[in-house]
Amino acid sequence: MIENNTYSIVYCTPALYMAGGVERVLTLKANYFVEHFGYDITIILTEGKDKPLYYPLSDKVKVINLDINFEELWTCSFCKKILLYLQKQYQFKKKLTAELVRIRPDITVSLLRREINFITKIKDGSKKIGELHVNRANYRNFEAGESNFVKRLFSKFWMRSLVMHLKELDRFVVLTEEDKLNWKELEHVDVIPDPLAFQTDMVSQLNSKRVIAVGRYVYQKGFDLLLRAWAKVERKRSDWEIVIYGQGNREPYENLIDQLGLDRSRCHLYGPTNDIMREYLNSSIFVFSSRFEGFGMVLIEAMACGLPCVSFDCPCGPKDIISDQQDGLLVPNGDINKMADKLTGLMTHSNDIERMSKAALKKAESYSIDTISQRWKKMFDTLM
Repeated sequence: MIENNTYSIVYCTPALYMAGGVERVLTLKANYFVEHFGYDITIILTEGKDKPLYYPLSDKVKVINLDINFEELWTCSFCKKILLYLQKQYQFKKKLTAELVRIRPDITVSLLRREINFITKIKDGSKKIGELHVNRANYRNFEAGESNFVKRLFSKFWMRSLVMHLKELDRFVVLTEEDKLNWKELEHVDVIPDPLAFQTDMVSQLNSKRVIAVGRYVYQKGFDLLLRAWAKVERKRSDWEIVIYGQGNREPYENLIDQLGLDRSRCHLYGPTNDIMREYLNSSIFVFSSRFEGFGMVLIEAMACGLPCVSFDCPCGPKDIISDQQDGLLVPNGDINKMADKLTGLMTHSNDIERMSKAALKKAESYSIDTISQRWKKMFDTLM
């Protein structure tokens, strides 16, 4: 059913050919908006010309690729990179301005990439919204060991410039109440979390003594911390196993398993799977070990399958999603001993697993695409 107050909306994002969280969420929202609200949606890209879209997009959604190819910068020397960036940014501004003036949308949404530097200066008549999918502290974050004085100095300058541009937006949207508090300079911040990407009527039977974790094999996800915690867990609960699924280089974590002397028959590192729902359903506890997050959608996915979640209380996301002792457990960020204690305790009390499972299912309902889309619609209606 199409609802009243239909709008023309343009989204600006680099690409849709990759299997990323931002790409998945944007595709999900765009499809819902055109099918249920009757919005006229256009997505403007700069990368991936002639590459197929990774996630299925409704035929009603228009896609325009400006073919700027900022990705060319990845292979350039530092000096050439600066000159080429300036050329491409000028080209991008010129082409995006022409498209927005031609389309004349009611609303333009920037996913806070390169267009945020100039989008509020484009006089196309549209309301301008910024949409952030990471938390402030880790926006333009450098991996551990990569940061240096010059990069830190640039980061401070860049953040000051970003805040100036954000002040010019009509609305700025972040994913969590926790992160909203980090933007004290801004008075026009809304909180709208990402929607759950799938729906299921199936629920874990909670009869498998298996803990599951999901994420990329990178420093951010804290799987090194998780394995160290698991070394303590397996000494007390030898009847349980842990599995991790994700993309990336597993070798450092495989080496850590050997260093810790973990039982490989009960500790498994896997690559990505095309059916993560099945893996949730075959588990009884979800564990989340990230050092930091933008949100933590895998927590919602696990809850939707009836799994209680044990999570580090990292910035930002878990605190917004998990109600401690009700639908999951929060652990002081990075505290390996407490993580081990919470996991062991939950494994020992099956009644707590069942109780939290029921609460987790209810919590997941509040992140359905129907519910989250209504929050976007309300904001659009208020703006217009």
